[in-house]
Amino acid sequence: MNETPDLPGAVRLRAGDALLVVDLQRDFLPGGALAVPDGDRVVPALNRYLERFEREGLLVVLTRDWHPTGHVSFNTRGGPWPPHCVAGTPGAEFAPGPRLPASAQICSKATQPDAEAYSGFEGTELAASLRQQGIKRLFVGGLATDYCVRTTVLDALREGFEVLLLVDAIRPVEVQPGDGARAEQAMLQAGARPIRFEQLAGPGT
Repeated sequence: MNETPDLPGAVRLRAGDALLVVDLQRDFLPGGALAVPDGDRVVPALNRYLERFEREGLLVVLTRDWHPTGHVSFNTRGGPWPPHCVAGTPGAEFAPGPRLPASAQICSKATQPDAEAYSGFEGTELAASLRQQGIKRLFVGGLATDYCVRTTVLDALREGFEVLLLVDAIRPVEVQPGDGARAEQAMLQAGARPIRFEQLAGPGT
């Protein structure tokens, strides 16, 4: 059986790896309440990772904003954002298009009305759950680069996980021009490693 030769800097998936997809929800896509510019472009990129991880029997975890009505981050309460991803509403649903494996685990965050939480690790049991399942290395993509992806990656590194940032499967909000690039730089400086799908070694690449 022929395999695609390993690329320079190639990464081979192994036991202990997990794909962590951050906040791929309707309200963050074009037309949503808090749309990320070109946010829908991460869907085909993430699909390739999702298919690969499922094929190799590796863990997939999905974080999601799961806000109560009147969440502290909403501008109706003086926060910076319009109401979005309210638990149980269509905007909080996962985006259409991604082929999510039935075995994917879901981590809900920012579920308390008076506590903001951009990171999938803040106020959740995510770190403990990953450790219990023997996860050591996280491949992280999703929305948005300069907020929930950045904080999730930085917290993952602080928790002792190795992190590979899927630079072909993230997009920024860009409240200020350059926020996305600055967020990527912060993640890399903290120890995350950038990767594109083509760098995954082995069959199917």
